[in-house]
Amino acid sequence: MIEQRVVPSDGLSEDERAQMKALFDSIWVGGFSKEDWEHTFGGLHVLRRVDGELVAHGAVVERTLWLDGAPFRVGYLEAVATRPAHQGHGHGSAVVEALDAIVQEDYELGGLSTGRRRFYERLGWLLWRGPLGVRTADGDVPTVFEHGAVLVLPTPRVPDPDLDATLVCDLRSGDDW
Repeated sequence: MIEQRVVPSDGLSEDERAQMKALFDSIWVGGFSKEDWEHTFGGLHVLRRVDGELVAHGAVVERTLWLDGAPFRVGYLEAVATRPAHQGHGHGSAVVEALDAIVQEDYELGGLSTGRRRFYERLGWLLWRGPLGVRTADGDVPTVFEHGAVLVLPTPRVPDPDLDATLVCDLRSGDDW
């Protein structure tokens, strides 16, 4: 039996948090940092279970991104993961589609950074081609390592973003994007 649930971060049980951590550890061995864990909270989570087992997860949290200097309220996807044994069965796609619906309804634009660009592109996400940066107290600093990994999701409020413009994210601990 497949069950999918949307829950705010503060509505997650300790058991759900433990299951999420186990899922992330199965995907990002040695690569899911304390900061990555913190970035996962503060928004909405989509939990997908098969026969009671958490097989896929994704979260959307609010961030500010500046597009050519103009601030936008962005639904930023975090910690999208599917257990390896359940990949290729549509679970990850179902989670992202649910997150996309939240972004479309509640935000000006969607954003994410990934090493699996084609997965998101087939779901309507667009590769950011322009320069990237992070906003610091000393000004905007280029973030060249993320080139080719940052994608955006157009919404009814921003249906045609200029993908060649400069896109800057807010400063946070850990990975900028």
